Amino acid sequence: MPYKSFEEYSDDVTDNVKNKYQEIITDLGEDTSRDGLLKTPERAAKAMQFLTQGYDQDPVEILKGAMFKESYNEMVIVKDIELYSLCEHHILPFFGKVHIAYIPNGQIVGLSKLPRIVDVFARRLQVQERLTQQILDCINDTLNPQGVAVVIEASHMCMMMRGVQKQNSTTTTSGFRGQFEKIETRNEFLKLIGK
Repeated sequence: MPYKSFEEYSDDVTDNVKNKYQEIITDLGEDTSRDGLLKTPERAAKAMQFLTQGYDQDPVEILKGAMFKESYNEMVIVKDIELYSLCEHHILPFFGKVHIAYIPNGQIVGLSKLPRIVDVFARRLQVQERLTQQILDCINDTLNPQGVAVVIEASHMCMMMRGVQKQNSTTTTSGFRGQFEKIETRNEFLKLIGK
């Protein structure tokens, strides 16, 4: 389905996930009848549905819903797109910024659609490498531009809060197609996003 702001929750899923959260919280040694935790399992169940709503959305339809014929054939950049996702290995957040560029080939897309497809792919259990590839491929395959570039810079709570506990580390991933495989075009893009 096209992009939507998800604030509706399946009662069946909410009840099922809520019960599992209640068991987890109890297994960790907490008292779920304690005042502060009474509604936590339900809130957590709804939060997980919100944070994984991307499974029910179609990024291709989002892009196709705002494609326009246009002769413009220079670089288009949307940078510093906020990113929030869940690492599939520990179900902990990772967050940062996405920078996207494309060179049209007879069609442009509404600018707000690029952040929307970032959200669709980010609101799934993810790894940053796959997320980069999915955004890149979706734009490339749907718009058929002369080139696409995607750079993601993110901090991962699974590295910051646990494990190696490196609070200042960031991870950068990138992908390039078409004209952005040429060093001159790639360097222009990287310069324009401040890298």
